[in-house]
Amino acid sequence: MISQKARYALRALLALAEGKSPTIGEIAEEQKIPRKFLEQILLDLKYQGLVSSRRGRSGGYELHMPADQITFGRVLRIIDGPIAPLPCLSRTAYKPCNDCRDEKTCEIRRVFARVAESARDVLDRVTIAEAMQKPGLAEVGDLSETEAKSA
Repeated sequence: MISQKARYALRALLALAEGKSPTIGEIAEEQKIPRKFLEQILLDLKYQGLVSSRRGRSGGYELHMPADQITFGRVLRIIDGPIAPLPCLSRTAYKPCNDCRDEKTCEIRRVFARVAESARDVLDRVTIAEAMQKPGLAEVGDLSETEAKSA
């Protein structure tokens, strides 16, 4: 599960990808994101080179790179850290599980390694630009129906 902060970051980036240069206040109001929280999120994204800001009367925020170069995976790692359901599966913040007898034969790790790899594969391919394409919403609904049938 992703954090609320990551969801806000993705929503802010999707708003900026529309090509306008909105102010923090405009983004906060339109996306229903607490302004102070949004300020910190945009600072994090600015520090990582995803957004830039302009001061003055015509100031605001904009994407610092094309939306088709910003993946969901990159945003999630910036905001939430590693994309791994277990600490022993993290590529960048590995920690052994305290209650695991043997990592190499751990059945739980083996299953969640497949889950993590699938999630990373999708998140590292889907860009902000791709997410903005309205037909993609039907695919999300189709996925939910498929998952519900298999559960």
